[in-house]
Amino acid sequence: MHQLLIFHDEKLLRQALTHRSYINENPGTGEVNNERLEFLGDALLNFLSGEYLYHRYPHMAEDEMTRWRSALVDEKQLARFAIEIGLDLRMRLGKGAIREGGFTNPNLLSSTFEAVIGAYYLDNNADINSLRSHVQELFDSVPDSIVLPRSDIDCKGRFQQWVLAHIDTTPPKYITIHAGGAPHTPEFLAQVFVGEKVYGEGNGRSKKEAEKRAAEDALAKLKKRDLI
Repeated sequence: MHQLLIFHDEKLLRQALTHRSYINENPGTGEVNNERLEFLGDALLNFLSGEYLYHRYPHMAEDEMTRWRSALVDEKQLARFAIEIGLDLRMRLGKGAIREGGFTNPNLLSSTFEAVIGAYYLDNNADINSLRSHVQELFDSVPDSIVLPRSDIDCKGRFQQWVLAHIDTTPPKYITIHAGGAPHTPEFLAQVFVGEKVYGEGNGRSKKEAEKRAAEDALAKLKKRDLI
């Protein structure tokens, strides 16, 4: 059993697993649904994901951290976490929700995961340190390709993350080494450096495009050497 499902107060865990559809079909149980715990868990996950990115990527810009945080705690990713810790068959759902595929429904899975996070926090005397390590392990398990789909990750950002993780704490530097062409068809040549070493170069109709091509070239060379 995953550590996030080990509770001192089993009643609190049961509430975290209880969807309103179960309560609606079993009104005489006197139990409470998990929606308030879900609210609390959502707030905790937003804080912990922001803290996690702030410390893990010290050179990441605010706008990029915001995108990464959104991806770490979006519905699909939280549903994956729910399945990873074994919530898919533990959710307490009404028969109607079960017939509609509730055990595999990303919305129900993610909501239940948030509720469990909120409940675990309360079960440990509102000590966020008890929660932090378990949540960070889940965040660590998320590959970059899931955190942000490759089509959404800017090449310069991908190369920078590789550099920060494997080479240096200083981001790569882009230098325009040629600017020319006609006014209506300008041409730029850029190179990307890590320290004093050139990792890639590229041409473009603007400095921005040339830098992007240089990053693409650097990534292609790393891939060819099986470094990514």
